[in-house]
Amino acid sequence: MRVLHTADFHAGRLLKGFDRTPEIHDALTEIAGLARTERADAVLVSGDLFDTGNPSAGAEASVFDFFLRLRDAGIPGIVIAGNHDSAARLDSVAGLLGWVGIQVVAQPGAEIRELVREVQTRSGERLRVGALPYLSERRLIKAVDLLGGDVGAQRQKYRENMGFFLRRLGEGFEPGAVNMLMCHTTMEGAIPSGSERTFQLDLTNAYTVSGLQLPPGAQYVALGHVHKPQTVSEAPLACYPGSVIQLDFGEAGEKKGVNLVEVQAGQPATVHFLPLASGRELRTVSAEVDNVEARLGAVKAQGFTGLLKVVVRAPAGTALPGLKDRVLRAAPNVLSVELDAPQEDLALPELRREGLSLTELFERYWRERRGELPDDVRAAFKEADLRAREQA
Repeated sequence: MRVLHTADFHAGRLLKGFDRTPEIHDALTEIAGLARTERADAVLVSGDLFDTGNPSAGAEASVFDFFLRLRDAGIPGIVIAGNHDSAARLDSVAGLLGWVGIQVVAQPGAEIRELVREVQTRSGERLRVGALPYLSERRLIKAVDLLGGDVGAQRQKYRENMGFFLRRLGEGFEPGAVNMLMCHTTMEGAIPSGSERTFQLDLTNAYTVSGLQLPPGAQYVALGHVHKPQTVSEAPLACYPGSVIQLDFGEAGEKKGVNLVEVQAGQPATVHFLPLASGRELRTVSAEVDNVEARLGAVKAQGFTGLLKVVVRAPAGTALPGLKDRVLRAAPNVLSVELDAPQEDLALPELRREGLSLTELFERYWRERRGELPDDVRAAFKEADLRAREQA
């Protein structure tokens, strides 16, 4: 059996206001072509089909076109919701997608067995997939626990609750079938891609799942959420295929692709990483203020046609009116211009911000303007911070 595993499309992603959806559509078209040429029996998509819970029409068209291409090739698929997806929105189209051979698991229901899906392949083999969509800390731990109490205990409780689902899904595996698990979560030891958004913050403040919790009957664990392709467990074999294009400058230089899993019932799986050619390359360029044009000219001479972030270094106190216009005249493919100039006031120990948590920064801001931070305001800020992370 040959199963193609992909994840983290993020259709609808805007990077500094630039719509990446056409590139994502190209990548999905390429993936559908690979599924056909590599004779995939099924496709697994481990969440984050969309970048927001309310995607644009173009983003939806790109994803649904991908599923139609799989339908035309006679290849079934199983999809789970990620943290960027609206579970309710995906649930609402699950029936329609079922007509084209795509099974959608957007949120857990009353019966665990509804999370275990089966695909009958053209060769007559059976693929059993325990499909667990993204479950936030809020859903697994009471909000009151998150707003107070010991963080270590909260993380342990999250891990125990995830373990309950994983064990029950493992009970749905059957001898004589190929058995896989699919999750959108952070595995302990996963290496972040360096993405600039709060995705990276999610990893460093990890609510994680241990590889020891994965059901031993899983021949392959198809993971989503981490954008850097990697294997995080060998027994059972668990892999992130990563995002399908370089989504932001934190992912610059990463080779994107999908995993092709070859496996038969009762035997170890073999994984082949298939690189993708779609998507514009991202690069960060640093330059001194006096040689910005020369530095960008050298990048252009190298034949670079991707998207750039330019970091301009300048002495403290330097006034740089029209800097962005200068940069854009030299390189129209620049999406972001940042000034790297020392701030003399931040040299004072009492003004340094390095190492402070978001809550500590908020407390400092409040204290400087209004005095001591009330407990109810602190709790409300933590609540808002948690909601923002869940939607990231």
